[in-house]
Amino acid sequence: MSALSADPPLPATALRPMREADLAAVHAVEIRAYEFPWTLGIFRDCLHADYPAWVLDVDGRVGGYFLMSIAAGEAHVLNVCVAPELQGAGHGRALLRALLRLARARRAERVFLEVRPSNPGAIALYETEGFNEIGRRPRYYPARNGREDAVVMALELLPEG
Repeated sequence: MSALSADPPLPATALRPMREADLAAVHAVEIRAYEFPWTLGIFRDCLHADYPAWVLDVDGRVGGYFLMSIAAGEAHVLNVCVAPELQGAGHGRALLRALLRLARARRAERVFLEVRPSNPGAIALYETEGFNEIGRRPRYYPARNGREDAVVMALELLPEG
């Protein structure tokens, strides 16, 4: 068989729904990525509540993930995370775009999220994908010296077409 007729190799990365078997690996990424990580129980509760949750599979290992809730035409981004060693390669944007496609498919009309003001990279990503700041939540996040506000951002979803 010639090289031209051979099946191309499978891509190194893929997005797929999160499974219970992924939770330990998801939590391990969370711990490496955040100073104040979610607990394993929070991830488990989100899965059991049937929240849309997907993982970025990189060579058979969890390299990132997202979770959101959807109700009454609104989606709320709960968590988007890429393993620190994989950041800067476009994986966060790929996860966010997949989240937005899924929200649109589930008929959400707008998407909300909170982000730390001390995370300019995430804020820039959200802005380039069309999110706008709509407010602040005082003392929302735990921080080393007390609490940190959250920047609240929103995006109106237009139907794909």
